[in-house]
Amino acid sequence: MIVEKLVVAIDGPSGSGKSSVAKEAARRLGAAYLDTGAMYRAVTWHCLDAGTDLADAAAVAAAVEAADLDISTDPDVERVLIHGTDVTAAIREPRVSEAVSAVATNLDARAELVRRQRGLIAAHARVVAEGRDITTVVAPQAEARILLTASEEARLRRRGLQLGGTQSAADLERQVLARDAKDATVVDFTTASDGVVTLDSSDLDFEQTVRTVLGIVAGRGAAL
Repeated sequence: MIVEKLVVAIDGPSGSGKSSVAKEAARRLGAAYLDTGAMYRAVTWHCLDAGTDLADAAAVAAAVEAADLDISTDPDVERVLIHGTDVTAAIREPRVSEAVSAVATNLDARAELVRRQRGLIAAHARVVAEGRDITTVVAPQAEARILLTASEEARLRRRGLQLGGTQSAADLERQVLARDAKDATVVDFTTASDGVVTLDSSDLDFEQTVRTVLGIVAGRGAAL
């Protein structure tokens, strides 16, 4: 039996494996997949492309509100569009990674994206959503809420592999640890709130992590 409504919310720091694990969990659950981090990256790309002053909070918030953002929720189709322009690859560029916290820490911009994220989640009967504030802000009533974490060493190693070994150790630390420190000023994604299950994947491989996530979902009363 498949439940009529299933929302799985996964939070965690950079490099914890949220995206890849959530995407595979969505496939196995027959669910939609929402990468909220990609949404923040997309509107950051939009701000950079438009020449928006990232130090001007009001200008950033206005740019985010005006952004025509379209993101695929199919776990097998990675596609992000801004005003019809495919920015799927561009939002992963270092310049976006280094600027995204300026948008993510803007409370008005964040509120607008949270509104859109809730709308996307509500549009699907079954969805796995991942990010930094899904379990606490975006979908606190989700059927299963998980904080996926890993040691600093493991997170840096995984992000380095994800980027194909093209980034220096200093660049990786700036992208992963420095961004976490900035984003932590507006949302707590390192400590599980009540009802959120913490999953430390430091010593787990990808398959073990996915299976553990599915086990947590099943344990919350959701049929697989």
